[in-house]
Amino acid sequence: MADQCMLGLILATLFVLFAIYCLVIKKKEQGTKKDLLESRSESVNCTATTNEECRSGNVSDADVIIVGAGVAGAALAHTLGKDGRRVRVIERDLTEPDRIVGELLQPGGYLKLIELGLEDCVEKIDAQKVFGYALFKDGMHTQLSYPLEKFQSDVAGRSFHNGRFIQRMREKAVSLPNVHLEQGTVTSLLEEKGTIRGVQYKTKDGQELTAFAPLTIVCDGCFSNLRRSLCDPKVDVPSCFVGMILENCQLPCANHGHVILGDPSPILMYPISSTEIRCLVDIPGQKVPSISSGEMAKYLKTLVAPQLPPEVYDAFLAAVDKGNIRTMPNRSMPAAPYPTPGALLMGDAFNMRHPLTGGGMTVALSDIVVLRNLLRPLHDLNDSPTLCKYLESFYTLRKPVASTINTLAGALYKVFCASPDEARKEMRQACFDYLSLGGVFSEGPVSLLSGLNPRPLSLVAHFFAVAIYGVGRLLLPFPSPKRIWIGARLISGASGIIFPIIRSEGVRQMFFPATVPAYYRSPPVM
Repeated sequence: MADQCMLGLILATLFVLFAIYCLVIKKKEQGTKKDLLESRSESVNCTATTNEECRSGNVSDADVIIVGAGVAGAALAHTLGKDGRRVRVIERDLTEPDRIVGELLQPGGYLKLIELGLEDCVEKIDAQKVFGYALFKDGMHTQLSYPLEKFQSDVAGRSFHNGRFIQRMREKAVSLPNVHLEQGTVTSLLEEKGTIRGVQYKTKDGQELTAFAPLTIVCDGCFSNLRRSLCDPKVDVPSCFVGMILENCQLPCANHGHVILGDPSPILMYPISSTEIRCLVDIPGQKVPSISSGEMAKYLKTLVAPQLPPEVYDAFLAAVDKGNIRTMPNRSMPAAPYPTPGALLMGDAFNMRHPLTGGGMTVALSDIVVLRNLLRPLHDLNDSPTLCKYLESFYTLRKPVASTINTLAGALYKVFCASPDEARKEMRQACFDYLSLGGVFSEGPVSLLSGLNPRPLSLVAHFFAVAIYGVGRLLLPFPSPKRIWIGARLISGASGIIFPIIRSEGVRQMFFPATVPAYYRSPPVM
């Protein structure tokens, strides 16, 4: 009985502290909002106009211009085109992309794909079903299954070659007669009195052209050169991925993503076809060993290979010897938009999180569903005052889902990285043991990870449940002064991990979103 009272006291204290934290951050956000808007970096071409309102005065080439035809751009083009919009898509490079990320779609993202009518895009590309994760640490492992019992049998995660998936979505988009896809590089946005009217771009043969539409949506990826005019980009690069493809091997747990809690940071493995396994080795910081000098091969063979499950050891060494090693910086960027009449940011151009949890495509597809449902009642996008109101609502409506997935990715990465600090070690071990308990202890966190239950309060509750579980292990059966000290630092460390991430995502919008506008009608939950 005493233990239950103590646990209740701890939880109550944590929630009171969290509420105080939210109020403090809300005041700080209000105080800095004006400064952020004043520091806006312009990357637009301005044209003179006497129009004082958010109205389009140009003859439009389309209803919507989409910059970029990656996952977000291609899916958005098909979605808006299917709703009868005239869509013009301008993509830098129409050849099949070759990337080492964007290859794992969580079940929550697959449900959004179904909702958008794009589920057939994972067919005919040798995509593999993914039913959960296998977590490895110090020679032990636990299997975490997605809670899919309430869904149809086809609902699961999917893993595939990113380029094949994108090409399928591009084909689906251009199959609509009102969607036009062309190759070109958008150099700037066209602005009149603060309203975006269209874009200026270069064609493949170097010709300078302009295109106009009442709505321009920028989806040009993580290297976007247009985002600075539409948001306050604070890009962080916590680590880099080293990517390889393993062949002629089987993962220990079939049809599961594998996360090895290695030293210094996690190693990921998942199937991307019936014969290939993607391996991503995380290296903290922005510098990686040189590939050309052989330092990278040495690092992978001597430091990484001994930490891998024996089932993939030989295939890993063979992949290193083959030499097709690629690197990519892992970027994180919270969404900090400047609401701009006539324009919107989406995808990695707008919001990025650490790719450890594979949540990027789920966020992008969820955003597309929100935007589609917002715009459906608006038949004429040239009704600029109404369009402006709808676009501002987008940033509020997307927050709970997107911020939950973003916060989880950042927090898990920090917990899963090795550290010499005793409290961080305990937190890492407590997380592994907590998930290994199964039942509600694993189902809740995996529901968050998979995008099936992206609720902010559930995320915070499970995160601190892990911390309290770790403290309980330290204090039982007989607490020593050293263990009490480590336990206190564990709670403090957990707060230091999750609260700054929540702050960057925006506490008010994440936990206390404004009332859903009357004109927005959410689709039924599947």
